Amino acid sequence: MKITRNIKPEVVEDRGNITRILDVEEPLHSVLYVTSKAGSTRSNHYHKEDTHYCYIISGKAQWHERAVDGGQIEKEILNAGDMVETPPMTIHAVKFLEDTVFLAFSTQPRNQEHYEDDTVRVKLIE
Repeated sequence: MKITRNIKPEVVEDRGNITRILDVEEPLHSVLYVTSKAGSTRSNHYHKEDTHYCYIISGKAQWHERAVDGGQIEKEILNAGDMVETPPMTIHAVKFLEDTVFLAFSTQPRNQEHYEDDTVRVKLIE
């Protein structure tokens, strides 16, 4: 599991701060702003081609993942300022421990018309 912890501003000045959240070579096709209630679960699926990055703006979540071909389930707590990268063929699920706001950056289109074409539902957690 690739996690970047506690991302800090690169520029801090009187006018405000600039924080680089993501810097990747592959093109991004969508950015989603997602809100989730404490106690809720999202995902329980994997993507055939999409890589996505989830950046926690506020709240707290427990991220679970494992490779499609097996292995141990990895679990990590994510806090505000943390980002997790999920590559293709990685089953993932998230349990929100607090009301949480996050950004999801995706390398594939995430509109509802195309989303399910790349998504395979798998129950990883309850």
